[in-house]
Amino acid sequence: MPEKTIDKSQIEAFGSLEFIAKQVVEGFITGLHKSPLHGFSVEFAEHKLYNPGESIKHIDWKLFGRTEKLFTKKYEEETNLRCQIVIDNSSSMYFPFNETKKDKPNKIIFSVYSAAAIMQMLKRQRDAVGVTLYSENIEEQTQCKSTTTHHKLIYSILEKTLIPIPIETKKKTSTAKALHQIAESIHKRSLIIIFSDMFENIGQKEEMFQSLQHLKHNKHEVILFHVVDKKKEIDFEYENRPYKFIDSEDGKELKINPSEVKENYIKSIKIFENELKMKCAQYKIDFVEADINQGFYQILYPYLLKRQKLN
Repeated sequence: MPEKTIDKSQIEAFGSLEFIAKQVVEGFITGLHKSPLHGFSVEFAEHKLYNPGESIKHIDWKLFGRTEKLFTKKYEEETNLRCQIVIDNSSSMYFPFNETKKDKPNKIIFSVYSAAAIMQMLKRQRDAVGVTLYSENIEEQTQCKSTTTHHKLIYSILEKTLIPIPIETKKKTSTAKALHQIAESIHKRSLIIIFSDMFENIGQKEEMFQSLQHLKHNKHEVILFHVVDKKKEIDFEYENRPYKFIDSEDGKELKINPSEVKENYIKSIKIFENELKMKCAQYKIDFVEADINQGFYQILYPYLLKRQKLN
């Protein structure tokens, strides 16, 4: 199903992350209605069916006149779900460093737009949402709320993340540390949605897996979007010529011809990815490989499936 295209002049005219997220979600929902896929609930009405015995105070009688069915109005304080969106904001997430637009994003831009689109879905169902940004430490963390003021606060935080950082800036990753802190700080059962490339120091790999388990131990539902540039980071597709590779988090340089190491690199990255998938399956965490070159619907489909399971 093709995504709804967004005219560049519209982005320049309206500019806001919220506007673009709305366009993505509206295109997604329109596509669902036209899709042969079935079983998706796409009616994000601000009503719920009236249950006998409930107060008739909030029945929408105008809607009854049109449908001959009883619905009650839903209000912002009525929350069905609490969702914390967690975004890895370390230097490795700014790869590719020369890509800074929505139609050709790097990993952080892809994650931020995806998060904003999920926020629009949550907003339509009056769910509460919070956001966490982390690198070596937690940089920002909000509570879960469903108010308009709170949404504007989150959009403001996310929009700041869209500002490119200088390539010489080094922001290391500590996913394990951040997830442990999040598990301890969120006291009510929530849906935790993580956007990360999961590139952790080799010595901290087991601790990273333990931090994922910690979230599940605390009764949270978890979706992990493994954000990658599949062509470059998984399939290692580079021209057959010398390159200088620079570690974005510690600045170390390596001059090699990619063809000389491609086979071993792909083997190593596949071992890591398979181990990550197995751990997620073991902990009953939804694992989704999110290729930044494949658009935002690959994010919204798994989210919607998960949301329906939690109803």
